[in-house]
Amino acid sequence: MKVGFISLGCSKNLVVTEEIIGLFKQHGYEIVDDALEADILLINTCGFIESAKDEGIKTILEFAEYKKNKLKYLIVTGCLVQRYEKELTKEIPEVDLFISIQDYDKLWDKISTLLDKNSDNEQLSYKNRVLTTGDTMAYLKIAEGCSNYCTYCAIPYIQGKYTSRAYEDILDEANRLVKKGIKELVVIAQDTTKYGIDLYGKPRLAELLKDLEKIDDLKWIRFLYSYPESIDDELIKVVKNSHKICHYFDLPIQHIADEILKKMNRKSDGFSIKKLIAKLRTEIPDVILRTTLIVGFPGETEEQFQELCDFVKESKFDRLGAFAYSAEDGTPAAKFNNQVPLKIKTIRKNTIMALQQNISKDLLKSKKDKIYECLIENITDDGKYFIGRTYMDVPSEDGVVYIKYNPDYMINEFVNVRIYKTYEYDLMGEIIE
Repeated sequence: MKVGFISLGCSKNLVVTEEIIGLFKQHGYEIVDDALEADILLINTCGFIESAKDEGIKTILEFAEYKKNKLKYLIVTGCLVQRYEKELTKEIPEVDLFISIQDYDKLWDKISTLLDKNSDNEQLSYKNRVLTTGDTMAYLKIAEGCSNYCTYCAIPYIQGKYTSRAYEDILDEANRLVKKGIKELVVIAQDTTKYGIDLYGKPRLAELLKDLEKIDDLKWIRFLYSYPESIDDELIKVVKNSHKICHYFDLPIQHIADEILKKMNRKSDGFSIKKLIAKLRTEIPDVILRTTLIVGFPGETEEQFQELCDFVKESKFDRLGAFAYSAEDGTPAAKFNNQVPLKIKTIRKNTIMALQQNISKDLLKSKKDKIYECLIENITDDGKYFIGRTYMDVPSEDGVVYIKYNPDYMINEFVNVRIYKTYEYDLMGEIIE
């Protein structure tokens, strides 16, 4: 039978999907890209915020309709199942099998039982993982769960406490990926800067990055979701002195007003965040800084929101995303008084993003006439341009570089590109031979 997959949510979820694909492939199933061609469809869901839950339910219901035609089995996994398995089982009987995160160790047993096949108690493993991100880049997950317990976040309750992977396993997977031709590794966890504390009694991200650097044929390394309070001098020094680690820090700060940060149970205050930003830009002049913000947190006043707006204008982040606060089941903040009305949250989000659009546009203007190394990843439908990325661009999240097509080059090559036009989020350039 043909098996299709839909992976919703974050890159950490995608890694799990890729390992599940590997299990099916190992057992002889045909993997198809088009979900409509599948006899078996597996949907890996996200349950992080309200919009993700809505997307998951909508997707499940959409493909449940195909049970009337070609689709024989519909399987649903992931965070949404972990949070709401009983409710989903009752409300969507068209789904043949729900598998929660806590049952991933029995995943293949459950699937085998559903398909009336013998089970060999096979476990999810990075060794069988099938990449879905192309031939050049792959995500490298170094930990599961989270122990920060921010008051707005459901992840610790869904995925459990922060659990680092064994150091040796990470390096083994990295070497395997590079042997397959991968040139860029994106290191991910809910909080990469906490890597190793639970296993080894100390953070080991900087050490891990240095060991990844030693892998021959690996071109770019980046790490995402690095919480500001855990970024120390050693980590900054490792990034600064590296020719492989992208000069890029993703700092999910969420807010700048001290009272809001305290209510969020964040470990940084406004002063330390501003101090870190200044230090990073001093130590690494070409550093790219990315952040995420939450607006409309319970009790957020107009004055606190204005403080956030002023901070955004002053800090001029290269990349910035804003989310309207979502009251998540089981989180402390969902019970806080002074919940901000949806209309105000939406206005505040749009205000922040409008500010950032102008900031991004101005920052990218400074890139004009400069030369950057780009990775060619795709080509436009009309064939006139390659689509590429620089060290400044996280795949699927940041902007891209449209590069004049040149028949002497191809997808998955690194090329030097002179920028000749800039937009709000993207660049346009031509290859310098």
